[in-house]
Amino acid sequence: MNHFRRIGALRRKITRAGLSGILVTHLPDLRYLSGFTGSSAALAVTSRAARLFTDGRYTAQAADEVEAAKVEIVPGSPAVSAVQWLAAQPGATMAGFDPAWTTVSELARLKAALPAHLRRSFLAALPASLVEQLRRVKDEDEIAIMVEAALVGCKLFEHIVGFIRPGLREIEVAAELEYQARLMGAEAMSFETIVASGVRSAFPHGRATASLLPRKGFLTLDFGVILKGYCSDMTRTVYLGKPGKEERNTYNSVLEAQQAGVAAVASGITCAEVDEAARSILRRDGLAEAFSHSTGHGVGLEIHEPPTVGLNGSSLVAGDVVAIEPGLYRTGFGGCRLEDTVHITTDGFERLTTFPYGLG
Repeated sequence: MNHFRRIGALRRKITRAGLSGILVTHLPDLRYLSGFTGSSAALAVTSRAARLFTDGRYTAQAADEVEAAKVEIVPGSPAVSAVQWLAAQPGATMAGFDPAWTTVSELARLKAALPAHLRRSFLAALPASLVEQLRRVKDEDEIAIMVEAALVGCKLFEHIVGFIRPGLREIEVAAELEYQARLMGAEAMSFETIVASGVRSAFPHGRATASLLPRKGFLTLDFGVILKGYCSDMTRTVYLGKPGKEERNTYNSVLEAQQAGVAAVASGITCAEVDEAARSILRRDGLAEAFSHSTGHGVGLEIHEPPTVGLNGSSLVAGDVVAIEPGLYRTGFGGCRLEDTVHITTDGFERLTTFPYGLG
């Protein structure tokens, strides 16, 4: 990863915003800009310098991971030290911070650490995250990692299909999936694994419980792995036993909606258009009211990143990686969701999760 290039791109944004510098505290942003993977740090960037502040637990780790910024080990709050350093730079007048990741109490603490004449005006809330804008467009190195992570997800699903059987507890399925993920090199799961069976498949976020897999019913598996910091995300729904006509119709409607959503993905297309492409299929089949969430979301260093693929006016751009995941959820009947992760290119898209679909 070229962290020097990323910090350089951030510097250009800082200059265009009329700022002296920027304070970065959100850990995924820190990892993106510097490579640091610890749990406590702050990064200060100006037009000429970049300094990462952390505590003594990370002395060796920071020295090993960070090249594009000078590392300083501090005994107290890294964010306070970073703000004080920014204020001490020659000609410093205003530094930006991301209000999405700064609490009211933290902001008060940062201001109190400044000289009295700077407390009112030095720290400025950014109207939009400058780092988030950079992170959204993935480069070749990031895409290569996400392709690898998606492949691990596909291998996991192939394994778990041979493992599941009626009578197993949902938590046994989740445990097996997560154990195999570790064996395949995953650092962690992208989120708490969803294993929702039978009538519980009507829960969009049905975390695994002690419930037994039924002899007949939908089973939704939604999971992802973290590989080299980047998340994968996929969902497949299968049917235990022999599905009836209503179950097949439900599955086929979701599959057609999901495929329509993926097919609509392109640079320049609005998120609302992709959402409508999927939603219109379910509306045609009289099932739109059972689709209770947006069609998708961005994926990267975090499992949910911009853009939100829903009823909004933002447009997709080349370099976006988005998950497309329509679903139907009917209380007392069950639910079905299908999800693929897709990389938007300059001339179309690349599907990262390639495992085929099927009810059984």
